[in-house]
Amino acid sequence: MLKNNIIILIIISLLSACGTGEEKEITKINNPELVAVAFFNALYNEKDTQKAASVCAPKLASLILHYQSSKAVARHLFNMSYDHVEIKPDTSGVKIRKQFKNKAVITLYFNGYYQNEHLKDVKRLHLIQIDGGKWVIDKILKDPF
Repeated sequence: MLKNNIIILIIISLLSACGTGEEKEITKINNPELVAVAFFNALYNEKDTQKAASVCAPKLASLILHYQSSKAVARHLFNMSYDHVEIKPDTSGVKIRKQFKNKAVITLYFNGYYQNEHLKDVKRLHLIQIDGGKWVIDKILKDPF
């Protein structure tokens, strides 16, 4: 009897592990810089608005899902288009951010290509910490330059 219960528990845990996809993994990141990078990576490199919206506050997620395609979101919300892009966070303010534990302003640097043209850009996002430490993008801040 005990042996059967152990086998059933192992099977259940294996089946539940199969259901956790990449989309759920992005919502488990508890570092605001990585959440911001994952958001833009989902939009520009993976072309997945659902995945991008999963790390946004409800109001911003609704706006992103309204546009339906990653190209529309990129064009209307960010005025940036990329075929492929590398995204890096500005890590110079990490110590300052730690002083404000539940809020963060993250600056991201974009380096990529659109129709064989090399493009660089900078964007800033405001993130907040909710429900047990989960970071979500709350606002898209005005262009810093």
